[in-house]
Amino acid sequence: QVQLVESGGGLVQPGGSLRLSCAASGSIFSINAMGWYRQAPGKQRELVATITSGGSTNYADSVKGRFTISRDNAKNTMYLEMNSLKPEDTAVYYCNAEISGFRRVPYDYWGQGTQVTVSS
Repeated sequence: QVQLVESGGGLVQPGGSLRLSCAASGSIFSINAMGWYRQAPGKQRELVATITSGGSTNYADSVKGRFTISRDNAKNTMYLEMNSLKPEDTAVYYCNAEISGFRRVPYDYWGQGTQVTVSS
């Protein structure tokens, strides 16, 4: 089975930076699109950024110019570089990926989430 594991969350002051990682492991043939989502207390889960297998990216308007999504296909790992963090960025951040196993059929997977808290 496939697992996605996020890491890198924590407490940071406004204006600071964090780098999140999402590592995929298990019976993986290929990883298609990947993305970061977040969910703040009392709010719906929202899209933060996506990246295709070829490296094409899209961002939510709220994070454009501050966050950068990237991936290392050789390591089956995705990253989210977060700069100029704001208190409203506080949320649990989730990794999402469309992954094909060796049967070569894609499925949608989610990580367990990592907490990001931006506070002074």
